[in-house]
Amino acid sequence: MAEPVELLHPVHEIALQAGREILKIYAADIEVTHKDDDSPLTQADLASHHCLVEGLKKLTPDIPILSEEGEMPDYETRAGWHWYWLIDPLDGTREFIKRNGEFTVNVALIHNGHPVLGVVYAPALDVSYFAAQGSGAWKQEDSGPYDAITTRRVEGKLSIVASRSHRSEELEALLDGMPEHSEVSVGSSLKFCQVAEGRADFYPRLGLTSEWDTAAGQCVVEQAGGLVTTLDFKPLAYNSKESLLNPFFLVFGDPTHHWQQYFPE
Repeated sequence: MAEPVELLHPVHEIALQAGREILKIYAADIEVTHKDDDSPLTQADLASHHCLVEGLKKLTPDIPILSEEGEMPDYETRAGWHWYWLIDPLDGTREFIKRNGEFTVNVALIHNGHPVLGVVYAPALDVSYFAAQGSGAWKQEDSGPYDAITTRRVEGKLSIVASRSHRSEELEALLDGMPEHSEVSVGSSLKFCQVAEGRADFYPRLGLTSEWDTAAGQCVVEQAGGLVTTLDFKPLAYNSKESLLNPFFLVFGDPTHHWQQYFPE
C-alpha cells in the first residue's frame, strides 16, 4: 500500500467533504436521538460517517474501516488488522448541539496499534490539523496555506487544556495539585491540537474516551513533537484488547520536561 504521507492530502480532502456535510445540518434544525449508552446522535454524525466511509473505501479498498457510527467487529476479527482506518465522524456531538463550533471530524490510519496518519477538521471554525509519519504536522485555516506546527518547550507557568463537557473528580484533584498554571477549556479533539500547535503545554484526560476519539489527535501531537501516554507513561496504543475504551491518558507538548514530578507514587 501507499506510504501514510502519500495518503495524507487525499484523506484531508475527504475529511473536508465530511465537514461540509455536517455544516448542511448545522445550519438547519438539529434533531437529536440517543444511542444505547445514552450518548447523543444527530443526522450530522451519520452524514459524515457515510461520506468518510465512501471516500476511504474508494481511496484504499483493501483497508478495513472502524467508525463510531458503523458496525463493531469483535476483537478476534480486529486482531488480524495490521492496517485500518479509525474514524469519529463527529467528535464533540454535545458541542455541535450547543452550536459552539468546537466539534471535529477525526480520521486516523492505524498501523500495528499506532496512529501513523491523522486528520482533525473543525468545520464550523474552518480549521484543520493533519499529520503523517515522517511528514511533520500541519495546520490550515480558512482554506489558506498549510503552516507547519510544533509543540513548545515549557517555560515558566504551565498552560493546561481541559475538556469543556467532560470533567471528573480525578481531573480536578490533579489540577489542584499542579503548580501555578493557566487553564483553558475546549471541546472535542481540538484539545490535542492546542498542544500540537504550542498553545498549551499539557492535556490530561482522566475520564472515559474511546479509541476513535483520540487516534487522529494523537498522531498530530506526536508528529508535532509531543507525547501521548497512559498514566504510567507508556504510549497510548490501539486495537490491543476487546474493549475500545481508552485508559486515562496524558498529552505533553515538551517531551524533555520532568512531567513525572506531578504524579507521585
